[in-house]
Amino acid sequence: MSYLKMNQVNIGFGPSSERTEVLKNVNLEINENEFVAIVGFSGSGKSTLINLLSGLALPDSGEVIMAGKRVLSAHPDRGVVFQNYSLLPWLTVAGNIELAVKQVFPEMTAAQRKEHVEKYVDMVSLTPALLKRPSELSGGMRQRVSVARTLSMQPKVLLMDEPFSALDALTRANLQDELTAIWSKEKRTVVFITNDVDEAILMADRIIPLTPGPEATLGPNFKVDLDRPRDRAAINHNNEFIALRNKINQYLIKIKEDHEQLSERHNLTCPDLQPIDLRVMYK
Repeated sequence: MSYLKMNQVNIGFGPSSERTEVLKNVNLEINENEFVAIVGFSGSGKSTLINLLSGLALPDSGEVIMAGKRVLSAHPDRGVVFQNYSLLPWLTVAGNIELAVKQVFPEMTAAQRKEHVEKYVDMVSLTPALLKRPSELSGGMRQRVSVARTLSMQPKVLLMDEPFSALDALTRANLQDELTAIWSKEKRTVVFITNDVDEAILMADRIIPLTPGPEATLGPNFKVDLDRPRDRAAINHNNEFIALRNKINQYLIKIKEDHEQLSERHNLTCPDLQPIDLRVMYK
């Protein structure tokens, strides 16, 4: 039985006269402790998908289900790591994480909280920066704090919305390795949003493309059968990796071309009417 599901989910925004259907007929099934990557183009609705899974947004129709219960609001069981760090600038690394821990585990004593916070700070290799404020940290370190804060809440599902997209290549690679190692130890259900196919293959058990929007939907599943742990240096010479990357990229290129051709045909048959400036006509 699937642990996290989306059944025929539809969502759009705007008034009826100018409404944009963002996601249409989305169906998704994820097993407990599975690491699933969603890959897609900018503007296809990936962040909206994360908001629906977290309960920060509700579908216009269809349903999101976790552990057999319908998702109707946000809950600490579903932790979210966003693209931006969302850290409080006046609090230290420890303070930012402790604030979340207090909300989720109010029964903890001060000593228990301190031990709990330090455990997750150490997990993302930030112990030397425990008492530093966000302004004293690099972008990669801030994102580590964000990951540690979410993990400290011990969510059953970890939702990550392109968390490494703003980082340089070396920092991104280090965080990919750290997150994969943490997942291997902690075993959480993970939905990881990315536009990087190599990143998805390196980290995930399964990859699902999101088609271009509007009216985006999920495409076919691509299973990643590569053994763990995955060595990023060796994997580039792995024939299975190369074949899978080519297969996913070819699919993404094709659906992008199909979408563009459909849009062109629509524009030819239903051109946008531009407002006429009567002052120019009668000048």
